[in-house]
Amino acid sequence: MQWTQTQTEAIEKRNCNLLISAGAGSGKTAVLTERITRLISEDKIEADRIVVLTFTKAAASEMKRRIRQSLRLKARESEDADHLRKQIQNLEKAQISTIH
Repeated sequence: MQWTQTQTEAIEKRNCNLLISAGAGSGKTAVLTERITRLISEDKIEADRIVVLTFTKAAASEMKRRIRQSLRLKARESEDADHLRKQIQNLEKAQISTIH
């Protein structure tokens, strides 16, 4: 996928909390999916240590589904497939939920 400069900054920013706020259809879910996938696969962050807050249950479910799919694809290509498979399992414990 071709990312804009702002999207790339959001994906690559480290060592801080991050708030992604943009209009419908702007690619928020894609950006967050890529960011989280990279944190897990490249930075070796444990999936169950991640917190993602959304406004709807559907968005939270979709986010988790996309992250799982992205990690599965990376696991097929990676020399570190064992780590990624473990993180796919840990994703079930990740705090990807709604604000309430």
